[in-house]
Amino acid sequence: MATDNNNDKISNIALDKTALNSSLRTIVIWIVGFLLASWVFQSNRNFIFLLLLSWLFAIAMEPAVSALARRGWKRGLATGLVLFGVIAFAIAFIALFGSVLFSQAASLVSAFPNLVTDIVDWLNKTFALNLDPKTIIDQLNVTPSQIANWAGSFAGGIVGVVSALVGGLFQLLTFMLFAFYFAADGPKIRRLIASWLKPSSQKVVVTTWDIAVAKTGGFVVSKVFLALVSATAHSIFFAAIGIPYWLPMGLITGITSQFIPTIGTYLGILIPTLFALFNDPMDALYIVIFAAIYQQIENYLLAPRVSRLTMNIHPAIAFGSVILFANLFGAVGAIISVPLAAALVAVIDTYGKRYELIPELAEIERAEIATE
Repeated sequence: MATDNNNDKISNIALDKTALNSSLRTIVIWIVGFLLASWVFQSNRNFIFLLLLSWLFAIAMEPAVSALARRGWKRGLATGLVLFGVIAFAIAFIALFGSVLFSQAASLVSAFPNLVTDIVDWLNKTFALNLDPKTIIDQLNVTPSQIANWAGSFAGGIVGVVSALVGGLFQLLTFMLFAFYFAADGPKIRRLIASWLKPSSQKVVVTTWDIAVAKTGGFVVSKVFLALVSATAHSIFFAAIGIPYWLPMGLITGITSQFIPTIGTYLGILIPTLFALFNDPMDALYIVIFAAIYQQIENYLLAPRVSRLTMNIHPAIAFGSVILFANLFGAVGAIISVPLAAALVAVIDTYGKRYELIPELAEIERAEIATE
């Protein structure tokens, strides 16, 4: 009898119109909310990307801005000075190397089909294959005609140049404006967010914010510094041994080695090595030797000095973030993915709560560490 009564209660609950209508409304609200959020994201994808770039740039400026603020500078003035220094450096770089970089980059793109042909011919001779270079070039979409189309679409006549220039300037101004705002008014933004929270949660959130910004800022600065040193060293070496496209090759090596996890070091040196291999095999050997020596200097001398205040990110997390942001925002998204992952890891490490392992698991961990 008791079982029958319980079944009747369950049936009444399951068939209750109020509960059913409430559940349906909740499901519909979640679906509509998800669709609306997806539409907003797709419609404002470029703007969201600019905000992420501005935030990362502001975090990268944070150590210098905070140092000036501690010396009595107003935060807005300190941010303006740091931003002016970055802009001056960019203008000086473009003035010194801009024409060389653009001309070499154009020549590099034009020479890419020839490189593919040389690689395919070498594979056919070495491994007795029967690959067709033209088919592979067509599949890669890097035919000379396609490159000419890219150049033509890039130029696009006077109207195309003007519209592209205006659009680029607008995006640059938007980026600079939000970067200045995030850096200059960072403490105000933090206090504003804290004012929306309960007093018991304010200290936790503010502490988490400060630690995340400090660690992420150190991470971004260290990666940018190491990328700059690597690009400079490799560019000088490539120029010294007579590599045709030494400047874009050096930049590719420096950027990929720092901002693409796990395989970035090898990928960055692979491209100039391939170009040198079919020009002069000895140059390719010199590049590999120099890259190996430089990597040891970076690992044991440079990286420990500039990475003391940063966090380590698991390669799987870093690589997964690269794939995710590359799908969302393209090549630049892949570059900024690791700093964004660093920010997320910093928040989790600070706010998340960990417990000591039980003795059995602790013993297993010690044994695994001993065997590594």
